[in-house]
Amino acid sequence: QVQLVESGGGLVQAGGSLRLSCAASGRTFSSYLIGWFRRAPGKEREFVAAIRWSGGSTYYADSVKGRFTISRDNAKNTVYLQMNSLKPEDTAVYYCAADRPPASTNYYSPPVYDYWGQGTQVTVSS
Repeated sequence: QVQLVESGGGLVQAGGSLRLSCAASGRTFSSYLIGWFRRAPGKEREFVAAIRWSGGSTYYADSVKGRFTISRDNAKNTVYLQMNSLKPEDTAVYYCAADRPPASTNYYSPPVYDYWGQGTQVTVSS
């Protein structure tokens, strides 16, 4: 069993930055696919970014490409989402999720993920 804990959310002005963390306990992320998703009020959950622990391949939604960066720290068993140039439309609850190996190729699809964190609120004011 894997437990995921997100942190780093908060209130920031448009143009600002935040770094979200997703820490895992229970086992290491080795060979996992780790994704970040978000859900804004009244909207569906949407894919934000993902990273393959083995090899480090990264994937981004078009809406965040060039502004957000996903990365991992092997020693800390933690995945980060660095969010720069934040916009009010980035306001949402952000969730990290883990897909155990063999990890899916459908990194953008919530159903492929086996474990989810509780979420962290990000609010961007205009």
